[in-house]
This record gives sequence, structure tokens and C-alpha cells, in this order.
Amino acid sequence: MYKIKLRDGRIIGEGEPCFIIAEAGVNHDGDVDKAKRMIDVAVNAGADAVKFQTFTGEKLASKDAFLATYHKKGAVSNDESLKQLLKRLELSFDNYKELFNYAKTKGIKFISTPFDEESADFLIDLGVDIIKIASFHVTHLPFLKYVAEKQLPIILSAGLSTMGEVEDAVNVIRNTGNNNLFLLQCTSHYPIEAKDSNLRVMQTLRQTFQLPVGYSDHTKGINVSLAAVAIGACIIEKHFTLDVNDWGVDHDASINPVELKNLVMGIRTVEESLGSPIKQISKIEEEIRNVHTVSVVSSVDIPKGTKITKDMLAIKKPGIGIRPKYMDLIIGRNAKIDIEADRLIKWEYI
Repeated sequence: MYKIKLRDGRIIGEGEPCFIIAEAGVNHDGDVDKAKRMIDVAVNAGADAVKFQTFTGEKLASKDAFLATYHKKGAVSNDESLKQLLKRLELSFDNYKELFNYAKTKGIKFISTPFDEESADFLIDLGVDIIKIASFHVTHLPFLKYVAEKQLPIILSAGLSTMGEVEDAVNVIRNTGNNNLFLLQCTSHYPIEAKDSNLRVMQTLRQTFQLPVGYSDHTKGINVSLAAVAIGACIIEKHFTLDVNDWGVDHDASINPVELKNLVMGIRTVEESLGSPIKQISKIEEEIRNVHTVSVVSSVDIPKGTKITKDMLAIKKPGIGIRPKYMDLIIGRNAKIDIEADRLIKWEYI
């Protein structure tokens, strides 16, 4: 089984409870107080971690960068550039330090995605024990190498990339001696339909790279995330917001606080339902098994000394007698006692 241990002793991977990341992203809209309220929501929902994105618009986008369709939902004007939009959504390092400490007091793990080396250094110095790399940087091999050399566990989303590009990324990370890597299947559009999720890619990633896998979910609702856990996701990352009707780039592709809580409860229910791979009669089935399965019974009165024939027997409830598969061992034997019609046949009667 593929597992990774964090510095605080938490183990994430196969056979462990799914690690649920409540992705706040930029749904704080650049407001640190709103970000704190989002942490509260994640805590109330029972998520394992709350995640943000650490960047500056200046370093992330050039003057030639342009808006994707989903960005336009949160643009203040038709003339706003991607660089300008991102600057509006920035939080400062001091803000993130405040959020990190706030999350700590609330008992939830703080994670953030760095988009440049300075941001990565800041987060590591801050004390995060896991780094999330966005799909946008799968092909940014120098950055992956830089982060991997810090030897912290890495969660890498594999959206926007070919299998060959994911392989390049994994090799770069592993070549630093860092084998603490999770791969997340991801379809990087906001939002996507369930049919575009391609959850089976998780199995391909697991088999190819021998790594624990998960799913970064950009669908609406929670069903796809639940399905991902059912087929082996060790990590679920899901965008959430305080209000899906808020104005901004990601709100309508996120789930609301109630849905986030339902997601966590649903994942835990799915995990419980997976149970054991061993097929056996469970303790809670024993009563019903005795009531509803069947046994060999007498279809007529059978006097003592009578040789039992097939037409003297029937198969009926309950299931506490001789199983039907042994009927041939009863036929041809003699009754030791008088057997009343419609009664269970017992070995000591024949």
C-alpha cells in the first residue's frame, strides 16, 4: 500500500481515512476576514485541511496574459487584464501568516499552493508540512525541482497535462530524493460536468507511478468526489465558498458550506461502506440468515423406522436446520423417532 507520513505524524494514503482538503482558493476575494470565515466553515464541516493560493499577480502573469472564459465572471470590466484581476485577489504574506495561525488555533491543517519560489519559501518557513502544486505548474520543471528539494510531501494536480508531462514532473521530483508525492487526477475547467471527470485516470496514475492518488474536483455538487473515494482516492480536494451566488471567478464552480459538510459526512460513509474484502457472514446478518434461509423439513408425518424418500421432504424456512445441499444424505435413511409433518429434520432424528 502507498502511504506518506507527514511531520505531525498524520499518515495519508491507501488504507487510511481520505484526506479531505477544503479548497478556499481565491473565494475570499482578497478579504482576510472572509478567509477566516471560510476557515471556520471548513472546521465546522470536518475537513482535514483548508487550502489557499499564495501568489502575486505581478509574478504570476505577464502583460500578455489573457482571461479565460471563467475569469470573465469575476472581472470588474471588459478591459481588466488577468494581471489586474489576480492583483485584486492577492493576500499578503502577513495575511497568510495570520490565517496560518488562525487555522492552527481552530485545529485544522493549513495548506496553500505557491506559484513562485518566494511564495514556496514563505510557506515552508511558515511551517506548512505539505505543499500543493497546481496543474498549471506540471510543466514548470525548474519550479518542481526547487520545491521538491525542500523534501516536504507534495500534492501534485495532474490537470492540463499529458501522461508524458506527468512522467517528466514525477521524475524531476523523485530525482531530488523526494518520494513523498501524491498525484491528483484533475480536469482543469471551472466548473466541469461529471462526464469530464475521468476518475479512472486515478488508477492509471497509481499503476504507472506506484504512488497514492486522489482527485481534485471541479464539478458541481459532491457526487463525483464520493465516487472518487469509492474507487480509491486517498485525497479529495474540493472548492468551496460562503455563497455560490457571490460575484467572482470561482464561486459558481464551488460548493456551499452545507454541501461541504455533506461531502465530509458522505466520504466517511463511503469509507465505512467499503468494509472488508473478505466475503463472510457478518454478525448483523446472523439473525436474518436464521430466519430467511431454508432447511430440509418433513412434508408428511414420518413414523419411526420409516425409510425416508424424497417426496417426504420439502425445503422451507427457517435456516437453522440441515442445509438443502445435504438432502441426498437424508434420503434412504430410516427415521429414529416419529417425525411430525412440517418440522425441521435433524441429524439425530435419522
